[in-house]
Amino acid sequence: MANSQNELNKGEVQSTKLNQLPVPGENDTEFSAEEAAEAFEQQSAAGRSAQQEQ
Repeated sequence: MANSQNELNKGEVQSTKLNQLPVPGENDTEFSAEEAAEAFEQQSAAGRSAQQEQ
């Protein structure tokens, strides 16, 4: 049976985004307490420097 033009071959099917395995950690929304503290400190430091410039 010949391939018709509207059918995908095996390589095309395997390369579609919906058919790929997820990358571990790519959609990871969790963060550690250390990361939260660091972000808080950076934000606080930015706020202090903005107040000093006024």
